[in-house]
Amino acid sequence: MKYLLTLIAVTAGLAAPALAADKMEHMEHGTMHAAAADTALTDGLVKKVDKSAGKLTVAHGPLPNGMPGMTMAFHVKDAGWLDKVKEGQKIRFAIDDKMTITRLEAAQ
Repeated sequence: MKYLLTLIAVTAGLAAPALAADKMEHMEHGTMHAAAADTALTDGLVKKVDKSAGKLTVAHGPLPNGMPGMTMAFHVKDAGWLDKVKEGQKIRFAIDDKMTITRLEAAQ
């Protein structure tokens, strides 16, 4: 009986980290999707499209990360977006922690 209890305890102890890691992976995965869907969009005005550098210069209001409104150049996640926007166009956009535009849409 003592052997059986020891075996159960050891087996449970070995399985626990794997179960915890699996649960954490699911939580992080779900959080990443929720964060991407919930990203706040900022209004902006395209000042310059620089296809060779892969950047948009945008005059924007305050950003969700606390940066005040200003005009600055941002890299874009998808270079194809540079063919779809024009100088003077109003946009809505989201950035990541590297100041790259990760979501872009025409403003209404």
